[in-house]
Amino acid sequence: MNVSSTPGYDVIGDVHGCAIQLEALLNKLGYQVGESGYYKHPRRQAIFVGDLIDRGDEQLRVLQIVKSMVDAGNARIVMGNHEFNALAYHTEWPSASGKFLRPHDDPDNPWSTKNTKQHAAFLEQVQGDDRCVYLEWFSTLPLWLDLGGLRVVHACWHDDSIKLVESRCGSSAPFTELSHLVAASTEGNPLYEAVETLLKGPEISLVAHGQPEYHDKDGIARDQARVRWWNSEARTLRDIAEMGGRFTTYTGELYPPLPELELARVDRSYVYTAETPVFYGHYWRQGPPKRHHDWTNYTACVDFSAVKGGKLTAYRWSGEKNVNAENYVAAD
Repeated sequence: MNVSSTPGYDVIGDVHGCAIQLEALLNKLGYQVGESGYYKHPRRQAIFVGDLIDRGDEQLRVLQIVKSMVDAGNARIVMGNHEFNALAYHTEWPSASGKFLRPHDDPDNPWSTKNTKQHAAFLEQVQGDDRCVYLEWFSTLPLWLDLGGLRVVHACWHDDSIKLVESRCGSSAPFTELSHLVAASTEGNPLYEAVETLLKGPEISLVAHGQPEYHDKDGIARDQARVRWWNSEARTLRDIAEMGGRFTTYTGELYPPLPELELARVDRSYVYTAETPVFYGHYWRQGPPKRHHDWTNYTACVDFSAVKGGKLTAYRWSGEKNVNAENYVAAD
């Protein structure tokens, strides 16, 4: 690959409604607002890894910035799990049933209360016609981008899941079809499993390996941990399971260190072994980027917890075949 003739891409992490940080980062990267009112770089293109919404205070402004860039051809984007969740939350199914693909508040379903709490800031900040416009836009977003020299996905690049989506839906952007959204929201459906992997990442059972369950930040009990699919050298439960910031109880007791338990039969199909750089978000990193934890030769996380006191971060890719930590750029 001739690096000098390769298009330059700036892969930007999970924004979560942090418009001030987004504009600061775009300015730092050399994007400027032109006469048409959208950000543009003379030689490069931004790529967003999804999760533009939820949590932050400036969600409408973020959506306005990013959509205008994408519409003008100055940026690309992949869907995040929060955009997918928004589509499911606002889709009534069956029609006129009063029920939704992502349940709303239901006293018999603790997950539904979490759904509404998680989505509350979007409901407050993006209303009326704006909400309709952006939800329709979300339905057109691809689940992944493969641009030859680099790949982008929100949570996990998994060839089998990508192939399943393509074979069943004929597209990397399947949710313009309601039936595909319904299938992807129905536990047990193969499309559900594929989309969960791409947008939320694979998981491993802790309980099955003799470990206690934990409670997430919303007090919901869980017995699965995320899999460090980017770590091709992982062999033990401690190396494979992603447990940073988890709690054994909702009172704030941190989860104890996992044992160095050798997992001879762990499913290795999720491990990324290709030699094309892949960029992803989703995992709430704390900067600066650390070797093996945040980046390897061919994988790089760009989510550095912008809405949780971290810095919105991008990776500047200019055709290199190996990830270079010096190419990370964080908002001031």
